[in-house]
Amino acid sequence: MGCTLTVVSPSPELTLAERKRLLVANELTEAALQLLALKGFDAVTVDEIVAAAGVSKRTFFRYFASKEDVVVQFLADMGAGIRAELAARPLGEPPSVALRHAMRVPVDACTDHPDHTERALRVVRLILRTPALRARFLERRLRWSDDLAAELTRRLKLDPADLYPRLAAGMALTAFDATLDRWSSEDGTDDPAELIERAFALLAPALDGPTRLAPLSAATPS
Repeated sequence: MGCTLTVVSPSPELTLAERKRLLVANELTEAALQLLALKGFDAVTVDEIVAAAGVSKRTFFRYFASKEDVVVQFLADMGAGIRAELAARPLGEPPSVALRHAMRVPVDACTDHPDHTERALRVVRLILRTPALRARFLERRLRWSDDLAAELTRRLKLDPADLYPRLAAGMALTAFDATLDRWSSEDGTDDPAELIERAFALLAPALDGPTRLAPLSAATPS
């Protein structure tokens, strides 16, 4: 997630056309999220979004099916960024450290400047306080959990039947949820990075304990 509240940056490997598409998508996402956060989800029209982004309505619908789809894609990209960070962490790193770094990716990118922090806070409040968007967030969060559990299974070389990866992914995402809830429910003076650090300090003993659990079938007495 960049400071413009988008999570996909142009890669040198992309073609010029692909880079242009990504830049347009980012511009649309930024314009839509800021308008939605400022005016409320129901009050913003697609016409207003395209006017703010400086593109045509036809261009908008080339990238997104609806206003809601902008937020859904934003959440999908955020999840991809979290998983990518976990995959990039050193294999010998304790799980609590690797997961903490992964969870900090979206937080750090949107709190690197006071203006960015305020804009990000508005978007978080929009998603958590709009029932339809919160439902999509929770739906997407389940996919994040699956992705993180799969990545933990790979990096720790665990049996897919082990309980640890799913439990660890759930704990990490609960820390992320608690951070967003606390940050958005207060006046925004809490530092979300500090909240993440405090949450993982509490979770570290459980995350870094025994990780190679026996498969459920082997642990159950016959």
